[in-house]
Amino acid sequence: MTFASRPSGLGVANVKSAPLEVTSETAAGLHDHLRAQVRWRLAEIAFWLATLLPFVLAPDYLVLASQVAIAALFALSLDLILGFSGIISLGHAAYFGVGAYTAGLLSVWGWGEPLTGLVIAGLAAGLFGYVTSFIVARFRHLALIMITLGIGLLLQQGANSASWLTGGFDGLQGIDTWPILQHFEFDLYGYTAYGYSLIVLFIVFLFARRLVYSPFGLALRGIRENGARMPAIGAPVYAHIRTIYTIGAMIAGIAGALLAQTTETVSLEALGFQRSADVLVMLVIGGTGRLYGGLVGAIVYVVARDRFSGLNPQYWYFWIGLLLIAVVMALPDGILGGLERLARRLRAKP
Repeated sequence: MTFASRPSGLGVANVKSAPLEVTSETAAGLHDHLRAQVRWRLAEIAFWLATLLPFVLAPDYLVLASQVAIAALFALSLDLILGFSGIISLGHAAYFGVGAYTAGLLSVWGWGEPLTGLVIAGLAAGLFGYVTSFIVARFRHLALIMITLGIGLLLQQGANSASWLTGGFDGLQGIDTWPILQHFEFDLYGYTAYGYSLIVLFIVFLFARRLVYSPFGLALRGIRENGARMPAIGAPVYAHIRTIYTIGAMIAGIAGALLAQTTETVSLEALGFQRSADVLVMLVIGGTGRLYGGLVGAIVYVVARDRFSGLNPQYWYFWIGLLLIAVVMALPDGILGGLERLARRLRAKP
């Protein structure tokens, strides 16, 4: 096997010889492995049942719970491209904002039906993600960070300049979300908002779970670990990166649309760097590349932000910084990574 000497943007060499063949025994073993991974575990079932507890135990905090669900969906979208594919992004809020503004504009223009608005917003964000994926797929590391950051900043400034369309600094005005299925109205207490956000989160999570426990998901992890060797087994690296980046952008757009529909507000903050940084912090806290890491990180971060801002409205980011430092120093792989290490130690004890 010979490799071309000129490296590409991803560090993926061009393979001149034919891809390596996969034997039937290897394929069977891979199939068995994926089938074992896709089985639901007791801890997963318990986690999703626990998401129903706010309806009973904390009905006064359902509005906050809906924000947690939306943040978890946004974190899940970033985890697919960062945790499973190794694509670092500091401008992921661009796709969140596209979804939010799309859903908001549809409502302002007279179409406030939430389900179709959610689909259209996801498609709009996915289309923007597909266009930008051709740039993102060709770079790695520091260059990729700067490019994704630049995309986010350009889009935010563009939305600010087009105040005739987006409302600019004042935000989008006149959003009116219709009742879900013409029956479930959005109330001030957050019952419908949380139920709606939770159902959407669960459906998208099922899709993401099936995706990462598939041959495509294994290829993504191979690209994350060593993209230069993946062409040797016939994996189209650039195509895979463009695909998962588009999917991540679409899910981020759905999260943005949920925020616009449940709060009936959209502002430039939806596109801002702060939102991109926040979702990255959520992943660091929960643990990347574990699907549930973004969900756990979103719960911890949003609840901590709410508590800290209530205690000290001016300096609550100081406490968020302390929390982040403590988690990284004590649990470098995030909360779920720490729990996995603890479980291995307990199993290793006689």
